[in-house]
Amino acid sequence: MSERQNRNTKGKIITAAWKLFYEQGYENTTVDAIIAQAKTSKGSFYHYFSGKDALLSTLAYLFDEKYEELMETMDPEMGSFEKLLFLNNELFTMIENGISLDLLARLFSSQLITKGEKSLLDRSRLYYRLLAKIIQEGQRNKELRSDISVGEIVKAYAICERALMYDWCISGGEYSLRSYSQRMLPMFLADFKNDKTQGN
Repeated sequence: MSERQNRNTKGKIITAAWKLFYEQGYENTTVDAIIAQAKTSKGSFYHYFSGKDALLSTLAYLFDEKYEELMETMDPEMGSFEKLLFLNNELFTMIENGISLDLLARLFSSQLITKGEKSLLDRSRLYYRLLAKIIQEGQRNKELRSDISVGEIVKAYAICERALMYDWCISGGEYSLRSYSQRMLPMFLADFKNDKTQGN
């Protein structure tokens, strides 16, 4: 099996699992149901995952799939700051409309107790590569400060997003994640804009 086929099979399993988790709840979703939804075999499932619990950390993969779609639709004329806010708005819209609060909370819980690689911090993810690309463009175009490294700005952005999602989870989703982020994220990131330093 080619690497592309491997990726497609794994992706189908992940997409099927999270669709069922959302529709039926995590507890009510069986491995057999995931296999049937993904139209794959039990052997293929266990080739990639040791069981249902192992799928919790794959939510980051689902996020990256969303980013891949957004790369195709994002207006290249947007400035780098606007691109970052656009990505956040689209991701948080997806979370509110398609990821249950319980599942997001489970993801954070699994990341806190895992001893090995933490998927949310995996710098090889498309998420981090895309953020770095946008921020590099912003620095080249003098939209973003260049006295702070790309890595530091990426880290700050990722921390802001995780903080907003975490608070939304522990607040029981009592407010709109997307709307709150639309108000708060620009303020969190404002210090990275180059026009602030030019005004001093």
